[in-house]
This record gives sequence, C-alpha cells and structure tokens, in this order.
Amino acid sequence: MSGKKRLIDENGLRVDGRRWNELRPLKIEVGILSNVDGSARIIQGKTHILVGVYGPRESFAKHVSLPDRSVVRCRYRMAPFSVEERKSPAPSRREIELSKVIREALEPAILVEEFPRTIIDIFIEVLEADGGTRCASITAASVALADAGIPMKDLVAACAVGKADGKLIVDLSDMEDKYGEADVPVAIMPNKNIITLLQMDGTLTSDEFNALLQLAMKGCKRIHEVQRKALKDGFGEIKNLVLEE
Repeated sequence: MSGKKRLIDENGLRVDGRRWNELRPLKIEVGILSNVDGSARIIQGKTHILVGVYGPRESFAKHVSLPDRSVVRCRYRMAPFSVEERKSPAPSRREIELSKVIREALEPAILVEEFPRTIIDIFIEVLEADGGTRCASITAASVALADAGIPMKDLVAACAVGKADGKLIVDLSDMEDKYGEADVPVAIMPNKNIITLLQMDGTLTSDEFNALLQLAMKGCKRIHEVQRKALKDGFGEIKNLVLEE
C-alpha cells in the first residue's frame, strides 16, 4: 500500500471539500488594535493572522535610516500554539526568511520616497497556521498599511496556487502545501497588474506554470475585492468562491 496521501478524491473534491478552483472562506477586519497606527486581522480557512503597523516614524539611528526614503521593516512570527506540535518561541530560519519575503512583496507598493529618514514597522503574528501564511500575511499587512494612512501605489493581494494529484488547484491548505507536487505563491498589485512576489517549489511544465499564474491572478483579484470592502466598511468576507474556469 502506498504511503502517498490522497489529496483529491474521485469526485474531484479536495481534503476540505473544495473544488480545484475554489478559494477558502476569507474574512478581513481592519482597525482592531488600538495601540498601533494601523492593524488588520485575516482568517483564511483555518489560518488566523494579526498584523500591526507603526509609522512612518522618525529614525534617529543613522545606521538604520536612509536620507532619501523610508526603511520598511517586517517581522513575521508564528505563535507556539499556531501549529499541531508546539513551536519553539525562538525565531526560526523560516520566520526570518518569510519576514524578508513579505517585506519585499509589500515594499514596491509603498511610496517610501515620501518619508525620508523614517521607519515603517510591520509586525505579523500567526495565531493559527493551516497553509498559505505568507500569502495571507501579505494580504493582511497591505490592508494594515492602508489603515495606518501610509500612501501606497496600490494594495498588494496574494494567493498560493499549486498542483496536487496531477491537478492544478488554487489557495493551498497545509496538507496540499506539504504533500502536493508544486506550490506557487504569487502576490500582485491588482490595479496595476504588477507581480511583487513569485516563488515556486516543485516541478511543473511550462504550460502548467502559465495556467497556474493565470489562476493566481484571478484569485488575487478576488481577494483584492475583499481587501477594499474591509477598508471601506471595516469588515470584508467571502464564503468558498469558485473562480471562473
């Protein structure tokens, strides 16, 4: 008997009951923390993340500040209780790497040249992780930056796509991320159609990659609608949404 996990059943349903082109339920709340300049909470499937933003704040440390732009700093942390087996509270190499990845995905959208010699700090706390935490963090952090009143060229929306049991799927859960054949996190500025993050883990043909990229763009644009609604109304939500085929 093979030890390979079955991720899609004979009816085309994934482990959580979604079809290949269906996003997880998504909720975004804005302005939920009082001690920061901007904040957001995202619940995407079982993934639950809080983001707080400070700044732009004047920097008095010459070795940190830049004379012609603001410096964006990001800290991504997973709570010890965010995963099934208790995680060490100490920062891991993966958390340090994802802090850098998330910062680089958000920075192109921020008008950093408007605030020389300042610091913008983004703090991301993963309370519960069930796949897609880097993409959910980017989505929520973008909303928190806007909530802080920081000028931006566009919001940044992110969505992970991939391949499982030979089929292309959108918005990967934890099991699909771990046991699938490919994982492609994508972040875009939806109004400008500019990609700010594109990574790939696994093996895909060129046709599969192109198809997944198009699927990710559709997913990001649908997530962007929820971001806009959250900023307008303080709360945005979608249930499982099937993207156009």
